[in-house]
Amino acid sequence: MIFAHEVQTIDAELLSDIVSISKTTLLNWEKTGKVFPIFDVDGKKKYKISDLTEFKEIQYMLGSHWEEEQKTLPLRTFTSIELFAGGGGLAIGLEKAGFETIALSELEKDACATLKKNRPDWNVLEGDIRKIDFTPFRGTDFVSGGFPCQAFSYAGNQLGFEDTRGTLFFEFARAIQEIQPKVFLAENVRGLLAHDQGKTIDVMKKVIGDLGYTLIEPTVLKAIFYKVPQKRERLMLVGIRNDLLAKAQFQWPSPYSRIMVLKDALKAGELYPTDVSPSPGQQYPKRKQEILSLVPPGGYWRDLPDSLQREYMQGSYHLEGGKTGMARRLSWDAPSLTLTCAPAQKQTERCHPEETRPLTVREYARIQTFSDDWEFVGSVASQYKQIGNAVPVNLAMAVGKSLIRLLNSLE
Repeated sequence: MIFAHEVQTIDAELLSDIVSISKTTLLNWEKTGKVFPIFDVDGKKKYKISDLTEFKEIQYMLGSHWEEEQKTLPLRTFTSIELFAGGGGLAIGLEKAGFETIALSELEKDACATLKKNRPDWNVLEGDIRKIDFTPFRGTDFVSGGFPCQAFSYAGNQLGFEDTRGTLFFEFARAIQEIQPKVFLAENVRGLLAHDQGKTIDVMKKVIGDLGYTLIEPTVLKAIFYKVPQKRERLMLVGIRNDLLAKAQFQWPSPYSRIMVLKDALKAGELYPTDVSPSPGQQYPKRKQEILSLVPPGGYWRDLPDSLQREYMQGSYHLEGGKTGMARRLSWDAPSLTLTCAPAQKQTERCHPEETRPLTVREYARIQTFSDDWEFVGSVASQYKQIGNAVPVNLAMAVGKSLIRLLNSLE
């Protein structure tokens, strides 16, 4: 079910996502009386929202400041440079928040073409970031970007800026050093926190400190809280230049007052005024389509007869783990699983809730909250990749509003 003030119940899967627990933990909570399930007319398990107010995530949503925060305006024009810009999700969100984009760096040809097609006035720096001199942009207010996660070579015990050379984090740090922005935002996968037993993030923290910036404690934001109909998580790192720290006031964005689901993305409603329009997409081979046609909405391979489970899963049938992404069909009444760069891969199936086919390019874009007029350039595979790698636009906008308030406080 959709979570909102006017809706009084929530289902188990969504509650698990909101409070970051497994369904097994939820069942244990039922046994101990921490939560009390009820059942609707169809026999589906639900929980009363009025019984869940002890959870801080539920409290935040019920007392949401989203609408107030959306009214945030910059006290002056704040300039922005984005690195590793991709197909534009973060850039559009920051633009919506009030930033003025003065340059974007990106290597991939199709992604650059997408940016230029939709924003002909944007200064797209196409090519290898290692060959870009950022000193002409010195004094830009804000720098953002999502550098790929790479391990460092540990030659010494105390790694510094120069020791990270050869990684794309080094190029991000070099841009910070050359531009000297007031504030920066680095976004990444949540796995960065545990990457190389935590050594990678520790080195990054040290380098950021050596450059003269204070890092706000890295925080994982769940897109479902920010008007995005998708179970996607992004790690956010915000740095503030040390000479401005005394005046700095920062808070992460408030959650929206309800959870958006797949129906919100693909049907006319609060997110979009019309149903999603037809667009290109991949197709399943005949046998795969026959098998997936038997999977119910919200189901996966375990919902198939055992003989088909064995045929479809092959060697994976006997492996440990739930493998819940395999033969997965989405549900209208739940957020989409995290979009990948290819919707038809066996390990990360993203099947339409009614039709037996992968999601189309435009459906992908809507789940990432791109506007319908944002066009992607390149092959269908390239378009999926650009969309799948993007920061959801509405998440970027929510974080952008928080960053505008931070920069306002520095004024």
